[in-house]
Amino acid sequence: MKLNLLVVFLFIGQLCIAQNTLTVRGKIVDANSKKPLEFVSVIINSNKTNQPITGVTTGIDGTFELKTKEKDINVEVSFIGFKTIKINTVKKENDVANLNTIELEEDAQQLDEVVVRAEKSSTEFKLDKRVFNVGKDLSSTGASAMEVLNNVPSVNVSIEGAITLRGGQGAQILINGKPSVIASQEGNALGTIVADQIEKIEVITNPSAKYEAEGTAGIINIVLKKNDKKGWNGSISLNTGIPNNHSIGVSLNKRTEKFNIFSQVGVGKRTFPNESKSYNINRTNNNEILSKGEGDKNEQFYNITLGTDYYINQYNVITLSGNFAYEIEDEDSKTQFDQIDGNNATLNSSYNRFEITEATNPKYQYELQYKKDFKNNKEQSLLFSALGSFFGKDQSSEFKNEAIVGIADPNQKTRTDFKEAQYTFKLDYTHPISETYTIETGAQYVLNDVTNDYAVDNFQGGTWVNDASLTNIFDYKQNVLGIYATAAYEGEEWGVKLGGRLENTDLNTVLQTTSQENAQNYTNFFPSVHTSYKVSNNFSIQAGYSKRIYRPRLWDLNPFFNIRNQFNIFTGNPNLQPEFTDSYELTSIHKIGKLNLNLGVYYRNTTDVIEDVSSFDTSTGVTTRMPQNFGTSKITGFEANYKVNLTKWASWNGDFNYNLFNRKGQFDANNNFDFEGSRWDTKSTIKFKLPESFDLEVSGNYRSKYKTAQGTVSKNAFANLGLRKKIIKGKVILNLGIRDLFASRIFESTQEGTNFFSSSSRQRGRFVTFGISYGFGKGEAMEYSARKRF
Repeated sequence: MKLNLLVVFLFIGQLCIAQNTLTVRGKIVDANSKKPLEFVSVIINSNKTNQPITGVTTGIDGTFELKTKEKDINVEVSFIGFKTIKINTVKKENDVANLNTIELEEDAQQLDEVVVRAEKSSTEFKLDKRVFNVGKDLSSTGASAMEVLNNVPSVNVSIEGAITLRGGQGAQILINGKPSVIASQEGNALGTIVADQIEKIEVITNPSAKYEAEGTAGIINIVLKKNDKKGWNGSISLNTGIPNNHSIGVSLNKRTEKFNIFSQVGVGKRTFPNESKSYNINRTNNNEILSKGEGDKNEQFYNITLGTDYYINQYNVITLSGNFAYEIEDEDSKTQFDQIDGNNATLNSSYNRFEITEATNPKYQYELQYKKDFKNNKEQSLLFSALGSFFGKDQSSEFKNEAIVGIADPNQKTRTDFKEAQYTFKLDYTHPISETYTIETGAQYVLNDVTNDYAVDNFQGGTWVNDASLTNIFDYKQNVLGIYATAAYEGEEWGVKLGGRLENTDLNTVLQTTSQENAQNYTNFFPSVHTSYKVSNNFSIQAGYSKRIYRPRLWDLNPFFNIRNQFNIFTGNPNLQPEFTDSYELTSIHKIGKLNLNLGVYYRNTTDVIEDVSSFDTSTGVTTRMPQNFGTSKITGFEANYKVNLTKWASWNGDFNYNLFNRKGQFDANNNFDFEGSRWDTKSTIKFKLPESFDLEVSGNYRSKYKTAQGTVSKNAFANLGLRKKIIKGKVILNLGIRDLFASRIFESTQEGTNFFSSSSRQRGRFVTFGISYGFGKGEAMEYSARKRF
């Protein structure tokens, strides 16, 4: 009740103040065509301080309206490709300044230079998130979203595609703010998104209640580009590389008064080499199993995207879009297995295991979105979206064993029929009560339906015999309903945002071959608090708290495993429970001359931690990893992000993350997993502007060695290099990118228990890619040129 009265009093006070607010309005048109210009930037500056007060962009009809308490002002109007206008004398009548129609003239020189904009990635801080604006980083030529994420502060991606945020597993990946099977970390789905499709990546380590509560480490939201400049815009790109990496992409966009039609077509072929090693020791008899292998994964991909925005009027727009992608995979590998008697160093058996895998992966997504803006307040909006997506995999593998010493195991083959469908319905309403107070509310319903049909056959007695112990059909259904509300105050110096979210989870899994079922239904409340204080123009402080959940995903629960390496396997656990995290952080933002520096400390307390636990079968020598719930995890960390312009032709940016962790957990009578440790990682990038329109970029990544529940993960370091050349006044761009320059990106880990020790390593090697792109159209369309490969 007291809180409600406080809000009412603040609202009434704000209304009283608003009576003396100056309203500035007008309309922007092209001086030549006299047609309205949309997205023109209009900024109000104070004549007393020469600092910006507020700003807005024009609507589809070219109109704008701003409100300010300051009376001594000037107005600045700017738009890419046009000359900037500054209105120093603003005439007022009854607290209204009507600037009428303002005509902008084209600036030919600026049109030639527009191609250099947005070429450098940058990070900006907002009240409850960090926004990494994706530029044309040179080493990202031909790269997928996975490689781009490796450039984002606080984010790391392993060679297997596992994504960690500040070193923590369990980050929720979103596409344009919504869940999608395309954002799944399984099946290389994120590999279908490429660097030049991405406008920005939002890293939300402490999400507000507006965002779904999934992801104990936080949320990574990938926002895709959509060109909406008037007229025809587009790009054509070609890429080639070593190992095998060839693609062609075409992007076209047509904007009229009522419609914005956008399309992308891409086709290509790429290869991912792989080298692996593993080592198992049976400590009960000292027997050893060694494996060493290499192989190639080849992909052909075809993609088409088509969508349209229909502007019903100035305040209502409907968007309908769809994407279809199809991949053809083939994978071949050779692995040698040696079984050694450790007591007398005798080679008991040795054989080669050859794999041939073929798969087809259809993927499609469709979305209907409706957005309503309101006449009296351009920040007020209602947004509804309905999203459907599907990912399938029809895969078959044959494993042939050839003896070198002794007798080889029987040949095997597997079959996988995987289907995942996901539907998301989302409604968001934003209502600014005043210039400083805003409320948000909404709801989201996510339905996920998965079936995985997996079978293993062994070649016995001249015929294929099904292995019932390794064959199963696993059904997974999870529905999550969430509702939320937030209230925010954001003044010139201080801001605060309070929120609460209620989510109900209904999960059902069935292992059809054994009729084993797991049904869970639970409801949880997730509060959030965020605040910021601007000490000065060069120093700000932010603080936040949120409660998060990590729900076990399909591969955590599914008993399916891959038999590529028979002696090191992973299987899911249908009985897993969700883990919960309370997350706190404090960040300071500094601007010191040419240096932008952000320092932060954070603390995460997680219960019912999900951790992979390895067990060893002494009779077969097989190590099996399975996720389990046990214990708590407390992590305290420090993080620094920095960017400095060293000279007019060189800049340096990077980040550093260090944390201490304390794990407590008793898995069973024989396994106490209490341990402490630390880990740190850093990224650094230096960019140079060279003569003759050349740009050079060098970046390095390092991750320290750290402890796990049963072993260690080794240190890892690698470097990337990129070179760019602009020709034909910047309309054509040539890119050369080298990822993992020294082929040093090797992922190694160990596990051990009372009766075993095992280690494994993987490496993919160096990638070299050359690309050429041509962008055409008006305004910022040139910034969107390059590889539209999915």
